[in-house]
Amino acid sequence: MTAPTTGSLRVNGATLHYEVRGHGPLLLLIPGGTGGAAAFDGFADDLAGAYTVATYDPRGMSRSALDDPEAEQTVAEHADDALRLLDLLSPREPARVFGASSGAITALHLLATRPERVARVVAHEPPAVMVLPDAADHRALLARVQETFRTQGLMPAMAVFAAGLKGDGDAAEPPSAVAELPPQAAARAERTMADLPYFVGRIVPAFMSSTPDLNRLAALSDRLVLAGGRDSVGELAYRPAALMAERLGLELLHFPGGHVGSTTHPAPFGEALREAFRAGPGHPA
Repeated sequence: MTAPTTGSLRVNGATLHYEVRGHGPLLLLIPGGTGGAAAFDGFADDLAGAYTVATYDPRGMSRSALDDPEAEQTVAEHADDALRLLDLLSPREPARVFGASSGAITALHLLATRPERVARVVAHEPPAVMVLPDAADHRALLARVQETFRTQGLMPAMAVFAAGLKGDGDAAEPPSAVAELPPQAAARAERTMADLPYFVGRIVPAFMSSTPDLNRLAALSDRLVLAGGRDSVGELAYRPAALMAERLGLELLHFPGGHVGSTTHPAPFGEALREAFRAGPGHPA
């Protein structure tokens, strides 16, 4: 693995840690969950043969400190952070952007609000559950997760959240995703445990209760790829991508693995991502 060049960027209310590899047109990778820049270590080097690959820790995660640790979070502010990175690293050319999970919600907002800065977006399983016909059920799930977090603590709340994503109802035990990952990924997941309270308490409710501007995205659909995991078909985080693809008249691409396929299947996932951008306008030779 090639050591990336690291830097910090001052933004409104936070200082972002970012990493850059390679040369060529900019490809910004926006992580979801608590993954941070390290979430893409499994394939960032491969992509750096064709692109300048930038990854970062979203505000409040890992090495990207908030000025106010209690500050509420919004999709719009996270999208503005991504925009500031584009302005820093590709000031004259529109960039390619990939977002996973909550990072995909950020990427969709960025495309909808600043399309002149984006050449193409690939959004993998944005959990924008408010677009679904049973949105009221998912609003209730989010409320249940927050109440469980407040009254019982982090791991019971994570168990309720994980069960809701799978559609199983309430869970009796905390999720065991870390144990199911390959050893290196599991070690990285352990290092991100400190970010879980922030993720559950502020990212989950803010992002999953937001609604993408489908009318605006329809006008920009030639720059948008929606994707889901082959192993997560029908799960809650998969369904918004499938519905949005249908409404926007787009083919839903299927990537290796499930919701966290970029971590569990890094090499084939990275190749699928390369192909998704290769099909877009202005790809590198």
